[in-house]
Amino acid sequence: MSDTLSTLVQRCRHQQEIRKSRFLAIAAPVSSAEQALAFLREVADPAATHNCWAWRIGDGYRFNDDGEPGGTAGRPILQAIDGQQMDGVAVVVTRWYGGIKLGAGGLVRAYGGTTAECLRQAERVALVAMTRLEVRCEFAELALLKARLKELQGEIEQEHFAADGVELQLRLPRDRVDEAIQLVGDISRGRSVARPMD
Repeated sequence: MSDTLSTLVQRCRHQQEIRKSRFLAIAAPVSSAEQALAFLREVADPAATHNCWAWRIGDGYRFNDDGEPGGTAGRPILQAIDGQQMDGVAVVVTRWYGGIKLGAGGLVRAYGGTTAECLRQAERVALVAMTRLEVRCEFAELALLKARLKELQGEIEQEHFAADGVELQLRLPRDRVDEAIQLVGDISRGRSVARPMD
C-alpha cells in the first residue's frame, strides 16, 4: 500500500444495473471494527438477495460474501478499497438478483467495479500518519514550547506538573517529529529532551 492513504469525508453511494441485477454500493468512513459493523447492520437491506461487504482500518480488515460463491464479492470489494488507496472505510454492496447468472468472473467484476466507482466519485481527505512524543521541560519554557509546537501541528494530549518541571505527551504528524525534537532542544538549550513514544 502507498504512503498517501485517504479516507472518505462522508458517506457516498453508487448504483448500477448489470444484466438485470441491481448493485448498490454504500461506503462510509469508519474508525473501528465496531463502527464498521454498526454501519453494515444499518445499511444492509434484508429484502435484497445479497448484502456483501468489506472494511479496512489500518492493518485490520474483514469481508463477507453473504451467500455469493466464495471469493466473488467480499474480497473484490476489499481489493477495490485497497486499489483506491483508502483506509478507515467500510463498503456494503447490496444486490437484487435480476434472473440472469453472472458467473464467478462477472460477480467479481460487478462487486469490485461497483465499489471502485463508488469510491472514485467520493469526496476524500488525506490521512496523515501521526505519532506521539514525550517531552520534559522547565516551567519557564512551557509557553514558548506550546506556541511553537502548534506551528508543527502538535497537540498536547496530557500535561503533568512536577516540582522540577512539566511532562507533556504530544501527538503530531510523523513527518514533523525531527523538527519537534530539534525545537525542544533549541528552546531549552539542550536541557530538555523529546522522545518518541510509539
